[in-house]
This record gives sequence, C-alpha cells and structure tokens, in this order.
Amino acid sequence: MMQRIGVLTSGGDAPGMNTAIRAVVLTASQYGLEVIGFRHGFNGIFQRDFQVLQSTDVRQISHLGGTILKSARCKALPQPGGAELAAQILHELGIDALLVIGGDGSFRGCMALSHHYRGQIVGLPGTIDNDLDGTDLTIGFATALQTALDAIDKIRDTADAFERTFLIEVMGRHTGYLALSAGIAGSAEQIICPEYGETVDVADIAADIRSYQKQHGACSYIIVLAETMYPAGAAALAQELSEQSGTECRAVVLGHLQRGGSPVGSDRILATKLGAYAVEQLMAGHAHLMMAGEQAGQAVLFPLSLTGAQHKKADPFLLAWQDRVLQQHKAT
Repeated sequence: MMQRIGVLTSGGDAPGMNTAIRAVVLTASQYGLEVIGFRHGFNGIFQRDFQVLQSTDVRQISHLGGTILKSARCKALPQPGGAELAAQILHELGIDALLVIGGDGSFRGCMALSHHYRGQIVGLPGTIDNDLDGTDLTIGFATALQTALDAIDKIRDTADAFERTFLIEVMGRHTGYLALSAGIAGSAEQIICPEYGETVDVADIAADIRSYQKQHGACSYIIVLAETMYPAGAAALAQELSEQSGTECRAVVLGHLQRGGSPVGSDRILATKLGAYAVEQLMAGHAHLMMAGEQAGQAVLFPLSLTGAQHKKADPFLLAWQDRVLQQHKAT
C-alpha cells in the first residue's frame, strides 16, 4: 500500500511549477496519501530538508512564479555513492514514490537514483526550454515565450524610434524552440538558432541588414538569437554586426527574466493536468520511471530514460517559412 510520496522541483525553475505541486498535493489527498515536499531539489533529500504539504498549503499558489519548494543543482547526487545515499534516506523516510518536476538534468538524476531506490519514480516536464521528448509542451514554455514576446514588442518600439538593429538573446540551451517561437510571434526579421546551422555567418547577416534597409529605408531590424549560438556573447556579435553592416546594432540579453513571472493560463492548465495525471497513474501502477506528458491534447506516459534523446524538433513548417522570408529579403 502506498502511503507517502515525495515531490521536489529541480534544476532551472519554470513558471507553473507551483501549479504542478498544487495538483500533486490535491490529487494525492483524494487517495489519502501524505505528501512530503523536499526543498532545494535533490539537495532536500540529502539534507533531510522537507515539509509535509497539506491541501491548505497549496490552494493559493498557482499564480506564483518560481517554486515554493525552491530549486537548485545538486552536486551530491552524481558523486560516487550519492545515489545510494539518497535512496537510503528515502527508504528511511518511508517515501513510497518520488515525483520530480524538472528538465533533462533532473531526469538523469532520477535514472541514477532508480538503480538503488525501491520506490517508484515519476517525472513531470518543468522547463522553459521545451526540449524534452515525449511531450508537445513543457511546463513554463508558454510563459517564457510570452515574456520574450513582450520584451521584443517593447524593443521594436525603441528600434523603430531610432531606426536601429537590435539583437535579442533568448534562452533555450541546445534547441531553438524559444528563439523560433518568439521570433515568429514578434515578426523578427531574422532568427538565429541551432536548427538553421551550428555557426553564425556574420558577414551574411550584415549583408541582409544592408539589403533590407536598402529596400525599406532606414528602419528597425530585429534579430532573435538562441543563447548558445555565439560563444563570444550577444554583445560581441552586435558589435561585429555594427561594424560590418554600417548601422548601429544593440544587444539585449533577456536571460533569467524568462524564467520568472506569473504563469500564463495555458501553463497553469498543463501543470494541473500533468500533476494530477502523474499521481493517478502512479496509483494505478503504470507510472514508474515514466514522465507524464501531453501529446495532441492527451495526457500520456513516456519513458523517463528517453526524454533526453533530443528527437523532438522545432516546427519544420515555421522554420522553412521563416527561411523563405529571409531569402526573399536577399533576392529583392
């Protein structure tokens, strides 16, 4: 009989994590389960830093950004003997199952723990990067996209006023989901992300800026850049573009701004759905070493070990469309 489950948020925080915690606790209460919330990710296990989460503790947290359980990277888990120690502590605390809300790194920690832990482990996809296989969207992506879009719209105003080129760097690690989505929604003239190639051709971009302004006169030009595309940084790329294009280019790095803020409605709905579904499938005995995700509007279970395979790709139609628009700039 399952009596006590643990929940933690790990890695980079994402808007909607609190909503997922709420759904887990409220659903668990329907089954008479006690929920233990570990603070600061996996560190809370090693440090025995936890609290019992009652329904009254989570009823009014869905609108809050961040995570009430806090989050952190855990250095102890990957160390020799780390996973064994974590499993031992979970056994001593009587934790029958552990739900982990996080991204790829958090799920790798789950897999390491699974070799020593006798309970069940379930993942919930909480990351703004939307880079996990097995789910169409991850908790936090929609809010991060809206945050980036709000920034792009405001930057467009000042770019128009001064007729400048702006380079806007967004997060996303090894994928271009945020860059492509924010760039398309924000009507960016150019999007630089891994799906278009591993390197940045500064001369080609500068030539396109000159061509675009030759067609339309002095005007704004917005470039959305995925964070890993230019190792020297957005400011260095902006400086090179200024020199090669002959027009002033400014860099804006959105950074951790994208991880904060109140989650938008779609993130709250997704987090509620996946949190509740994870607990229900756990009670049905189907969820061990699985991630609760959503595909084509349906809640699904997906093997936790395969979530980091990176088979998931950004929308190929939008990638091709944006590329055709860019080529049209060059051909005109």
